[in-house]
Amino acid sequence: MLTILIADDNRQIVSILEEYAKKEGFAVTTAFDGPAALAKAKSTHFDIVLLDVMMPGMDGFEVCREIRRQSNVPIIMITARGEDFERIMGLDIGADDYIVKPFSPGEVMARIRAVMRRIVREDDKKAQVFTFKSLTVNLDEYTTEIGGVRIPLTKRETELLWTLGTNKNKVFSRDNLLNSLWGFDYYGDTRTVDSHIKRLRAKLDAVAHDGWEIKTIWGVGYKFEVTS
Repeated sequence: MLTILIADDNRQIVSILEEYAKKEGFAVTTAFDGPAALAKAKSTHFDIVLLDVMMPGMDGFEVCREIRRQSNVPIIMITARGEDFERIMGLDIGADDYIVKPFSPGEVMARIRAVMRRIVREDDKKAQVFTFKSLTVNLDEYTTEIGGVRIPLTKRETELLWTLGTNKNKVFSRDNLLNSLWGFDYYGDTRTVDSHIKRLRAKLDAVAHDGWEIKTIWGVGYKFEVTS
């Protein structure tokens, strides 16, 4: 049975989402503040996490950051406001999707189904190992190394690097990447790609590497450019 953690300080919202999630076949765990959500996420394996931004004790952004230090579990952030900076921040720290209050429980379940379908598709892919100069990306183990140094990429960042790297010098538009990696049923927009590229570059650039870079092609998209 699939498992879900629902974390929100509004007990009525949690109760409604819990009821709908159970109808979807999930075993549900709940939390009503940030520290409790983090403790449960660290002690139990979940298939997906619904995480409210505004929670007492520790906000959802910080909980998401801490979860990402040890897990690639899909995370959907819930925010009471629709400001772009909150959505972008959530994506930058590793959230897979976001949803804005007020929402219908049916919409939340649709988002969950979309994320879970992507996971099934991704897990069915034949894993391989890509190497270029000092870079090694293992899609079987979802590990990335530069010169033997492990780079702590998330699952989505690994897939993004794999897609670009295995198509050296080919330019991918943001829509290409969004549809390829997130799927046509994804509810987000192309800023999701920009956020992941930004985070991916920051992690890769922490270790010296020569002969390649993730390059922006202005007005078009991105490519893995061979520089030497």
